[in-house]
Amino acid sequence: MKSKLNKVLKPLITIGALTLSHLSQATIVEFQTTHGNFKVNLFDLTTPKTVENFLHYVNENKYENVLIHRVASESSGGTIVQGGGYQNNGTYSAPHISTIGTVKNEPVWSNVKGTIAMAKGSDPDSATSEWFVNLHDNSDNGFKLDTQTGGFTVFGHIVEGMEHLEAISNLTLCGSRPMVECVESSENFVTITHTLVLDDDPASANTLSPIKNTLLEEDKKDTSTSGGSIAWLSILAFGLIAFRKKMIE
Repeated sequence: MKSKLNKVLKPLITIGALTLSHLSQATIVEFQTTHGNFKVNLFDLTTPKTVENFLHYVNENKYENVLIHRVASESSGGTIVQGGGYQNNGTYSAPHISTIGTVKNEPVWSNVKGTIAMAKGSDPDSATSEWFVNLHDNSDNGFKLDTQTGGFTVFGHIVEGMEHLEAISNLTLCGSRPMVECVESSENFVTITHTLVLDDDPASANTLSPIKNTLLEEDKKDTSTSGGSIAWLSILAFGLIAFRKKMIE
């Protein structure tokens, strides 16, 4: 009886393991939003912890009905579009999605135009669910994303749909939030409606040519400039808090 049971269970266990592996190795993800779709090719093999963390939220559908809640620019022309943190409940007081804790920083690649990176606070290892897309080369401009707070982890590249992200960045900003109109209603917020895994080949990024982050090592040799953008960084992952206060006041 035990032998027969093992014969039945073993294939099921194997299938289950393969299914989990299939989920965890996905490398091309499509974001469907109310303002157009974009696709991200993930760097599974070089930023594995970050990709694993990101795919948890994708596979659990935690990025669905979530806001693109922030556009930030600085004087030298750098711009980011940020999402992955807050649910669209039709009001400015959007609740934060549930998170699974922080992920270790993996600052391998440079924050050049078209890359996606994890948002965080002042602790290098404080990233959770929020991410941002670099609409310009933000590696060494006013943002200095390759060096500040241990560098911001780039974990993928936008391979389709950058024009939609650029259009979102040009919407009316209510505080720092892109909106159709500054009126509390679900349809005025830029919202991620679905996230889809399109390719589960962990080596699919082999066709890309990401740029290495070489500035971080250089910066370690000269720590005297490390304080310039700390105030900006401390609000990167928490920009909505200041926005809420502004709208209430």
